Amino acid sequence: MLYPQEFDVIVVGGGHAGTEAALASARMGCKTLLLSHNIETLGQMSCNPSIGGIGKGHLVKEVDALGGAMALATDEGGIQFRILNSSKGPAVRATRAQADRILYKAAIRRMLENQPNLWLFQQAVDDLMVEGDRVVGAVTQVGIRFRSRTVVLTAGTFLDGKIHVGLQNYAAGRAGDPPAVSLSARLKELKLPQGRLKTGTPPRLDGRTIDFSQCTEQPGDGMPGGMNETDGVPVFSFMGRTEMHPQQMPCWITHTNERTHEIIRSGFDRSPMFTGKIEGVGPRYCPSVEDKINRFADKDSHQIFLEPEGLTTNEYYPNGISTSLPFDIQYDLVRSMKGLENCHILRPGYAIEYDYFDPRALKNSFETRQINGLFFAGQINGTTGYEEAAAQGLFAGINAALQCRGEASWTPARDQAYLGVLVDDLVTQGVTEPYRMFTSRAEFRLQLREDNADARLTEVGRQMGLVDDARWDAFSRKRDAVSRETERLKSVWVNPRNLPAEESVRVLGKAIEHEHNLFDLLRRPNVSYQALMSLDEGRMASPDVSRETLGELSATVIEQVEIAAKYSGYIDRQKGEVERAAFYEHLRLPESLDYMQVSALSIEARQKLAKHRPETLGQASRISGITPASVSLLLIHLKKGGFKGFMQPTEEGQSA
Repeated sequence: MLYPQEFDVIVVGGGHAGTEAALASARMGCKTLLLSHNIETLGQMSCNPSIGGIGKGHLVKEVDALGGAMALATDEGGIQFRILNSSKGPAVRATRAQADRILYKAAIRRMLENQPNLWLFQQAVDDLMVEGDRVVGAVTQVGIRFRSRTVVLTAGTFLDGKIHVGLQNYAAGRAGDPPAVSLSARLKELKLPQGRLKTGTPPRLDGRTIDFSQCTEQPGDGMPGGMNETDGVPVFSFMGRTEMHPQQMPCWITHTNERTHEIIRSGFDRSPMFTGKIEGVGPRYCPSVEDKINRFADKDSHQIFLEPEGLTTNEYYPNGISTSLPFDIQYDLVRSMKGLENCHILRPGYAIEYDYFDPRALKNSFETRQINGLFFAGQINGTTGYEEAAAQGLFAGINAALQCRGEASWTPARDQAYLGVLVDDLVTQGVTEPYRMFTSRAEFRLQLREDNADARLTEVGRQMGLVDDARWDAFSRKRDAVSRETERLKSVWVNPRNLPAEESVRVLGKAIEHEHNLFDLLRRPNVSYQALMSLDEGRMASPDVSRETLGELSATVIEQVEIAAKYSGYIDRQKGEVERAAFYEHLRLPESLDYMQVSALSIEARQKLAKHRPETLGQASRISGITPASVSLLLIHLKKGGFKGFMQPTEEGQSA
């Protein structure tokens, strides 16, 4: 049957990528159809019950700045919030939240069902409708044909998915869901370059059988005993409010031990990873517990975080023991840990192997080069993680909508967003293992912070039709207040005549000797905005940035003004370093260099450089997994080491 209505955008898959893609294209005015094999699983958290983290939280904030759903759904479903790296600089601070699976999924479902221009339909997709070199729709399991101008494919781990528990395996998209075998076969027919990857998940535990008195409590920020106890619980969305949060819960920490490691090693001969049953490469930064024990044999213990799955369940997610070992080994390894001696397993852990498609075959818009109008987003592009998927989904949804509107595609630059870094890394370098975002992947990370994601992206989001009036009004108030206060600080001058020496010593640590404006004084490392405003009995303060005037925005306005003052010099220096790295493109690398001894580089970077042995710095920069930051660190190492022959460009560089 040919469905009587035609759509602008069809989104296949209702996970984190699919939901953001569908919401984005619908917000932009395109008639959008979201096809899912099961409407009950829309927005489901298939693995860990958490959102955010280093690099990942930055992506969530960017999705939010463009009007996306993930951050708001997390605020509505989050049962613990923490600011990671809170003692470090703002560039690497990141929000992480534990989420109640049911509340999170319900929030996403509500947003989907109430979004104008968006229709939902429950049917698995088995085929794509292709005419010439253009996609024109999708065909479901029972033969319903939906026509559309574009299709966004967000199939996750479902493409020819296979679950492994020990030496047993069976076809599945995830536990309890069927795989998309026909769709995978169809994509292979279209000659799209494809490979296999794998990921895993740990066994789930019954909290009633955990002895928490033997574990270490880990409360969230704003909770009794947690960090920033008096500051309240953080929020994820720029539109979020603490009152949105449900009841907060702690996590708990236990550890593996030598007995645990012995049990795990005893199962290596029945591990699909070590016996060759699994062909796909797993995520480097979320390894299975058997991989950890094998790779880090010198470690006697590993931290395991017991994360609550929700307020209305006793189920716990043991973060750190993802495994595909046989169930008898899983049973013993769980019970070997402190506090888990009598623990009941609710669901076994497993690995899942699935098809992905080489993202180097995509345009910068995530449209496939071979098939016009067909966009890929999420794990199908070789990434791992909810946050990476959501960002890609939003991006693909935007570009599908722009194509329908007859407008040019949009791709943020690497110095504009982590989304720009993600897209550029994928389409230029491809992946050899599941790609995860880190702050270290961004050469401009000092200016790509969580706190300024709205300043970087909300305006462009508004222009494309992604940002509603309420968000735009809140953003405009904040932006204007930051601008006014920055200009005010630059225009207020103090000198030894009008600022008493004792006041200067109290706030600045020493008396000033000549004239300064307040913005210059705020640049000083140990001078806070609040302290500066207390100068001369508070006469330097402005009522325009008070809580009475700006309400909850006052804290974020002050934060932005202070960061701008303290980091502008560092940001300028970083831009210079990046420009210098580009200048060194053709410089020859010493043949004698032992990359494994370059301690400033990550283990991943050292291994990949040692394996590929690039001839020039430019070649090194194009190896998958070698970040611009890695190139800068390598350059510093070479300069310090005084390597003979370094700084001699290749013939290509001399002729350039």
